[in-house]
Amino acid sequence: MAIADKQLKCREIITKAVCGKGRKFSTVSHTVTPPHRPTSILGAWIINHQYEAVRSGDGIEVIGTYDINIWYSYNRNSETDVAKETISYSELVPLSYIDPKHRASTEEVSAVATQEPSCVEANISASGADVVVRVEREFAVEMIAETKVCVAVCPGGCGDEDKAYDGYDDGGYEDLDPELLDDEL
Repeated sequence: MAIADKQLKCREIITKAVCGKGRKFSTVSHTVTPPHRPTSILGAWIINHQYEAVRSGDGIEVIGTYDINIWYSYNRNSETDVAKETISYSELVPLSYIDPKHRASTEEVSAVATQEPSCVEANISASGADVVVRVEREFAVEMIAETKVCVAVCPGGCGDEDKAYDGYDDGGYEDLDPELLDDEL
């Protein structure tokens, strides 16, 4: 008997699912004051990035730190040094999708840095005493929680004749052209 011939019933089940997603790209500027008045910037990079995600309002807050290292020359380009500063940040990533039926008490959140913080520009400030560093970063976040979904239920269960195609095919290889097979496999 075909499924169309049976009267289908629906049932709600509870399952864990992705109930919220979001993504945010941002550019921020930080001012670093080196111990010596810089003459020129020789390099700037970001290391030791660490972060965690927490639920906050209608989004997920990414809280983290990273170190900015600036290699610079001073004393009219006769000496060099590296200025180091640890930056703390908090980035609220709004959820573009939220399942309204999820159970809030079961929420688990996660964040992935799709673009690690990276220095895209470092310039000596107008005063000449500081270095302004422009940083780009991007995060993708997910919220996983229990939610209800509706499924079709077949009365009487699934008999052998009602089993769906499982992807297994026990034949049909006789018609294959052996010339088309890739020798490098």
